Amino acid sequence: MSRAVVLLSGGLDSATCLAWARDRGFDCATLAIDYGQRHRIELEAAARVAEALGSRDHRVVRVDLTAIGGSALTADIPVPRGRNVAAMAAEIPVTYVPARNSVFLSIALGLAETLGSTDLVAGMNAIDYSGYPDCRPGFLRAFEALAAVATRAGAEGSRFTVHAPLMELDKAGIIRLGTSLGVDYSLTHSCYDPAPDGRACGACDSCRLRRAGFRAAGIPDPTRYVSPPED
Repeated sequence: MSRAVVLLSGGLDSATCLAWARDRGFDCATLAIDYGQRHRIELEAAARVAEALGSRDHRVVRVDLTAIGGSALTADIPVPRGRNVAAMAAEIPVTYVPARNSVFLSIALGLAETLGSTDLVAGMNAIDYSGYPDCRPGFLRAFEALAAVATRAGAEGSRFTVHAPLMELDKAGIIRLGTSLGVDYSLTHSCYDPAPDGRACGACDSCRLRRAGFRAAGIPDPTRYVSPPED
């Protein structure tokens, strides 16, 4: 079995990616990043998902992006609530974390090189309404080119691949895929601004997209909400 490093946030998308990678025959090492995120409860979800989906090597790396700030997830900036899809798509939201996926993939690349792997798996999605610039195909191809010149393995002729199996799927398609692969979405966490007891707020962009995805997929949403998003 070829090894792969799977970025695992604990959310719906990354859990689906892990299930996809295992279904493709990869021996998966999972990597969660504790970057000082407002919703750190997702790290607990990542550990649950890793165990449930059979990751034999789950690691958590601490990188304090609160020192940079600039995002509602890493600074004292309110998380947007109650927005419709049009509002979400109108601009890059304040929940964008500057250079986050560049940082995450760089750490995953380092782990992959250490493990002798050339395959990275991540949950970037180009049609999700979050509109993050580091979730687009051009970014991933550029990162692969970087990996070829920035690593010893690359200099010796290895070529790294960033697999993004969700890139062209909407949220309903992601949920259908994960369900077909046996993902238990009750183990995952998506909310940007959860209650102290871990319940999802039901109003942030992530909660609203998650709820709409389950509804469109025709699959019951197992999320515990403080207040379920309006349909």
